[in-house]
Amino acid sequence: MAAIPPVCDFGWKAPDFELPATDGKTYKLSDIAGPKGTLIMFICNHCPYVVAVRDRILRDARDLQAIGIGVAAISANDAESYPEDSFEKMTELATRENFPFPYLYDADQSVARAYDAACTPDFFGFNSVLELQYRGRLDASRRETGPADLRRDLFEAMRQVAETGKGPEDQIPSMGCSIKWKAA
Repeated sequence: MAAIPPVCDFGWKAPDFELPATDGKTYKLSDIAGPKGTLIMFICNHCPYVVAVRDRILRDARDLQAIGIGVAAISANDAESYPEDSFEKMTELATRENFPFPYLYDADQSVARAYDAACTPDFFGFNSVLELQYRGRLDASRRETGPADLRRDLFEAMRQVAETGKGPEDQIPSMGCSIKWKAA
């Protein structure tokens, strides 16, 4: 089922976290934060929306890191119901695809709840003082990869954040599969 996150709540402060990563380390938000901003992405292994743009996510992450943006991805899906999103499968994917950022596992879903993550992918772009400046889409792709010449909405917004500390006023929300929450 497709989900769409709310619009950007400019200035909202990034909640801290401490999560294990597929590289065997544990990361806090402060370990990821970049000097010019931070991008926290909620993704997963199996979502067709993520799969369709995974190469673009990796490209944009590398390009953003090169301009001083710290990047991390978090998977919070219920791995019991969605075994493809297990920590073991996350590790396999991150290794195979050479993720240039930490891929973190939110097993108890507390971080996804603190961020009010709605879907995969869900992008949270913060400025250098960890105030939210972007909560929009990667590009105009949906369940299928869009044309190669699509505007790089996420990259352009985060470049603006790196240069000015402020995100664009007009943002188009991301769209993706809903977070797979555990039964209460």
